[in-house]
Amino acid sequence: MHQRHARNRRFTPIACMIRTAFAAWALLGAAGSMAAENVCERVVVTGNPDYPPIIWAPEQGEQALTGVAVEMLQSALAASDIKVEVLNMGTRAKALAAVESGQVDIMAGLFMSRERLASMDYVYPAIMDVPSVFFVRRGAAFAYTGWQDLRGKRGAAQEGSRFGLSFDTYAKDNLALEREATGEAALRKLLAGKLDYVVLERYQGLALAQQMGVDEQLDTLEGSFINAPLYFGISHNSVCNSPDLRAALALGMQEQAQRNEGRRLLDKYRGIWAAPFMPAVEPAAEIPLEE
Repeated sequence: MHQRHARNRRFTPIACMIRTAFAAWALLGAAGSMAAENVCERVVVTGNPDYPPIIWAPEQGEQALTGVAVEMLQSALAASDIKVEVLNMGTRAKALAAVESGQVDIMAGLFMSRERLASMDYVYPAIMDVPSVFFVRRGAAFAYTGWQDLRGKRGAAQEGSRFGLSFDTYAKDNLALEREATGEAALRKLLAGKLDYVVLERYQGLALAQQMGVDEQLDTLEGSFINAPLYFGISHNSVCNSPDLRAALALGMQEQAQRNEGRRLLDKYRGIWAAPFMPAVEPAAEIPLEE
C-alpha cells in the first residue's frame, strides 16, 4: 500500500519538464504583466517655485511652473511619448518632500548631495552647470581670495539651497551662514546692511535683482564663482522609476547637451522672466507729414 502510493507520486522526467515549463511560463507571464502595468504614460514633475529662470511659478498663465528645466524635461521625453505633468507644491521644501515620498516622480533642479542620493536617482547628463556667486552691496566689497575669507563675515543663503558638496561641507564646518525664506529676503537684508554677503545661484540672483530694481546697487565678489551641475532627480519611491524612463531621459538630455540647448533656453527664459519688470517704452510720437 505504501509502495503503491509512492509510485503514484513519482513523476517521469518528461512530466517534470512539462511542469517546470508551465511554472516558468506562468512566472514570465506575471512578470510581463507587472512590467506592462509599470510603464508610465505620464510623469509628474515639480521644483522650487522661486528659482528663475531655471524654474518658477508664473503669476499669469495656465502653467503651474515654467522655466528652463520644465522645457528641457518635456523635450527630453518627447520622443518616448511620455507626457509631463507639472505640479507646483508651493515651496521648495514641500516639493522635495513630495518627490522623496513618491507622491511626485521627478524633482527639477537639484545639486548633488549625499542626503538626496539616498532618496533619488540623478539623471545624467545634468541640466547645466550653474555658477553661484557671493553678492555684496556696491561699494562694500571685501578682499576675497577663497572661501576662508568668508569666515567671520555675516552671510546668508536661501532656505534649502545647495551649492555642491564641497562648498556645502565647508560652509557647515566653517561659516555662520543664515538661511532666509527667499532669495529676495536675503538680498533685502544685505541692502539694509545687516549682512556682508549673500550666496545665490548667479542666474537666480541677477533675475531677482532685476525684479527688485536693485541691480545697480549690487556687485559680486571677484573670483567667487562656485560651479556645480544641476540635475533632475527621480524618486526611489516613484512607480515610474524604471530603466526605460531613466534611459529615455538620459538620451533626451544628451541630445540637448550636444545642441547646447541649455544656453538657448537660459537666454529665452531670462527674457521671459524679466519682461514684466522692464520699464514700458512709450511709442514715439507721430510726426505730421508736411503737405
